[in-house]
Amino acid sequence: MTVTHATEADAGILRRQDPELADVLLAERTRQSTTLQLIAAENFTSPAVLAALGSPLANKYAEGYPGARHHGGCEMADVAERIAIDRAKSLFRADHANVQSHSGSSAVLAAYAALLRPGDKVLALGLPHGGHLTHGSPANFSGRWFDFVPYGVDAETGLIDHEQVRTLARAHRPKAIVCGSIAYPRHPDYAFFREVADDVGAYLIADAAHPIGLVAGGAAPSPVPYADIVCATTHKVLRGPRGGMLLCGEELAERVDRAVFPFTQGGAQMHTIAAKAVAFGEAATPAFSAYAHQVVSNARVLAGHLAAEGLVVTTGGTDTHLITADPAPLGVDGRTARGRLAAAGIVMDCCALPHAHDRGLRLGTAAVTTQGMGEAEMVRIAALIAAALRDGPDARRIRDDVRELAEAFPPYPT
Repeated sequence: MTVTHATEADAGILRRQDPELADVLLAERTRQSTTLQLIAAENFTSPAVLAALGSPLANKYAEGYPGARHHGGCEMADVAERIAIDRAKSLFRADHANVQSHSGSSAVLAAYAALLRPGDKVLALGLPHGGHLTHGSPANFSGRWFDFVPYGVDAETGLIDHEQVRTLARAHRPKAIVCGSIAYPRHPDYAFFREVADDVGAYLIADAAHPIGLVAGGAAPSPVPYADIVCATTHKVLRGPRGGMLLCGEELAERVDRAVFPFTQGGAQMHTIAAKAVAFGEAATPAFSAYAHQVVSNARVLAGHLAAEGLVVTTGGTDTHLITADPAPLGVDGRTARGRLAAAGIVMDCCALPHAHDRGLRLGTAAVTTQGMGEAEMVRIAALIAAALRDGPDARRIRDDVRELAEAFPPYPT
């Protein structure tokens, strides 16, 4: 899919009104068009999603839910939200969907609020092993309000240690088990986590922020049949606006809705909800399914060629859009590697590596696949990454090669 820039008329309006900010947005457009976007949590939205984000619904205050708002004039807002809800339920085969969460973290907070009380014990993947801040970080509300017990991955395989999960669950009897991560490149075994949760009488919360777009496209297993609540984002692979959502069964629908509003949020962002509806509609198409499978194919090729270039790819590969790798064999740690790559115009993150002292690299193929890149480009990207890491301070020397590749697949063609 190729996305287009906002209309020249819109750009002209902004330039006349606020040239300083117009220059910032133009510079960001240039940055995205001349560098490689490999951050696993980012993507390019469609023109239709961007249009909804800039629509008059941005003006509407709509606290509450369709048919039960705290403000007048919500007739069209109700229609837009019902469309988003119906499309999400159909797309993910869920009994209930809440599309109001402002972010993935907001969605997780609401899931906890629906099921837990402060001080409850929760089992989740440890942060050094790929867990998210909302999975028990002491700097986050989750670590301050709940008693988290971390499970981890096997030191040799890098895969989730299922026996450890089962042992910890039986020993601690958590109120909830969280299944999901931000840096684990394999599919979770949702059936296993459901079995363990049932064994100890716990709720199962699936944090599917990263794989939910692949689920929509049929390129990853769905957590919906197994989890009590599924938390997700609508950007990343799903290619919608920045925001969150929750999916659950009818028995938890009221608790989830009340946890979002009025417990954790105020007014819904109706322009974002409309954009979510657009994205859900796009994700229900055969074209999106082909895209999702291409994302995975690209990630597997990229992971294989990064390994061939000397990086250590955790778990030996990937099932998803996401890759984590240790650049140490090339003589560089994760933070230094990220800086060298940025100087070359290759944008990605660093992340914790399980059972290691240094940090590694986390990258993904969603955005470059949206631009139209395929397996051949993944081979070239792997070579560019390795060259940047080996060149050290001279990594800028490959900047022209990076720019040439990025400009051949413009995300915002004029």
